[in-house]
Amino acid sequence: MASSTDSDISIEFPFFRVYKDGRVELFRPHWDKIPPSDDPITGVRSKDVTISSEPPVSARIFIPKLTSPTQKFPLLLYVHGGGFSMLSAFSPHYHHFCSTVSAQAGVIVVSVEYGLFPARPIPACYEDSWAALQWVASHVNGNGPDPWLNDHANFSKVFIGGDSAGGNISHTLAFRVGSIGLPGVKVDGVILFHPYFGGTEDDQMWLFMNPTNGGLKDPRLKPPAEDLGKLGCERVLIFVAEKDHLYTPGKDYYEELKKSGWGGKVEVVENHGEEHCFHLHDPKYEKAVELTNKFVSFIKQD
Repeated sequence: MASSTDSDISIEFPFFRVYKDGRVELFRPHWDKIPPSDDPITGVRSKDVTISSEPPVSARIFIPKLTSPTQKFPLLLYVHGGGFSMLSAFSPHYHHFCSTVSAQAGVIVVSVEYGLFPARPIPACYEDSWAALQWVASHVNGNGPDPWLNDHANFSKVFIGGDSAGGNISHTLAFRVGSIGLPGVKVDGVILFHPYFGGTEDDQMWLFMNPTNGGLKDPRLKPPAEDLGKLGCERVLIFVAEKDHLYTPGKDYYEELKKSGWGGKVEVVENHGEEHCFHLHDPKYEKAVELTNKFVSFIKQD
């Protein structure tokens, strides 16, 4: 018979609860995943690749329809959201979003499957995503492990993007590129959809998920001006939604980036009356279409 302490809750967060015996119970432990597929209407093809077996990191790659055997496309590294503990690059709404963007923007998309809490606590998500970006860069001389990237990726026009937790991770990737470089790769732009940064009730949850955290001033949680000034890209596009609890951190990031001394161009797009990541849940909704169109035009801009 289980002791009473086995079911005693120590602390409860929005995405999981922790019991006094140390067990973690996710509120959404399972989510749908779909296999890669070819879109007969747009001609976009997709496949899954292994980036690392230990630790386990993989990705789903999307490539637009080819009009010539030597055609080159920009490349987008996409980092999904889910509170560092949920969802997948293989979830239906991420698959469809990346496929749509690949078709409309004419871009190769590498959608990262990174480690999630509690199986792999933070900083696994950051390290896995950086490993994925380095894997992308390993193709710059045409002799990397994936033929699609060897033959068709334009490494002078690379983008990094993500939503929610993935927006936070995307920032850290751009900071690393600006700090230590990524030889042969030019990151043109970074796109943050409703990004998570410090300043909300979620902060204590992030700290719990990251046993090696640096407190509320951890630069991944609250990027300081010196980090913002080092972003390794030329343009940043930030989306915020009025009814999203991450609205203020997203706006604050925009304002702090403008004051940081960073030499690039930053733009913020506000969606009034909308909730967190609304565009992923109903992609045919008028404002979701507008958001996607803005994202696509940002990638296609010369």
